[in-house]
Amino acid sequence: VLADVYRFGYRQAFNVAFQNLGLDCANWTEPIYADLVSGDEERMLVLFFDRIGWPTSLPTSEKGSFTKSVLREKLKALEKLSASDDLPLRPGVEKFIDDALSEGVPVAILATYGRNGEKISRSIVEKLGPERTSKLNIVGKEEVERSLYGQLVLGEGVASSLDEQLTKEVQKAASAEKQRIAEEVASLLKLSVDINTASKSSAKIIATLRAGAEYVGCDVQNCILVAGSQPSVIAAERIGMPCIVVRSSLTARAEFHSAKAVMDGFGDTDLTVSKLLSKRWS
Repeated sequence: VLADVYRFGYRQAFNVAFQNLGLDCANWTEPIYADLVSGDEERMLVLFFDRIGWPTSLPTSEKGSFTKSVLREKLKALEKLSASDDLPLRPGVEKFIDDALSEGVPVAILATYGRNGEKISRSIVEKLGPERTSKLNIVGKEEVERSLYGQLVLGEGVASSLDEQLTKEVQKAASAEKQRIAEEVASLLKLSVDINTASKSSAKIIATLRAGAEYVGCDVQNCILVAGSQPSVIAAERIGMPCIVVRSSLTARAEFHSAKAVMDGFGDTDLTVSKLLSKRWS
């Protein structure tokens, strides 16, 4: 969401990977990449080499290991690219964040479940500058594991003492607070049932969304997720978190039926903080 990694990162990273592996015949121009692009990178490579021909020295039985080696090199290249000026932030995203902060709206950046990996996500977040990021809640794997929701869902850290934690919280609460916690416990118990029927990746996204809400101090239904992918939208729907999609090059033609709105970017004609606060989604 902060940057269109598909447009400014993936194609270039693949070309660096091809060069590093000595595949001089392989080069993805923008039209070639646009024709291949999908959510399955291994399939993209298979389609491409089926068209132009696989390396002559490569046995058929090793095609799988070959594509995995290309993906490893591509990830290394993308990590370097994400830290450079060649991968810019989306136009308007800095103003969007500044406007939210000036209106007193807490902002969390969810860096842990993106398909690019947390290292790349954090490199992109750093482009926002230290002054701005110091005012944000950056939620990575460690933050999710430390959260109450993460402990319950992922079984990390002190999950075995979760009942004791909840008991202590109830004991410390006043009568009104006890009611709030009772409702929260009920929500947690329902979540544990939901997670059992969700995929592993979906469970992680849900845990991250819940943790993000916890760190900004809001109930999930009072948060708004600005998402860029279908799995994020589905996870938000599962827990009742309103969601707005900002399209990327990959999702330019995708449909997001459960999203409140689908935008092409940040700015006056697209997504603004004033639209969020007034709930004017279109």
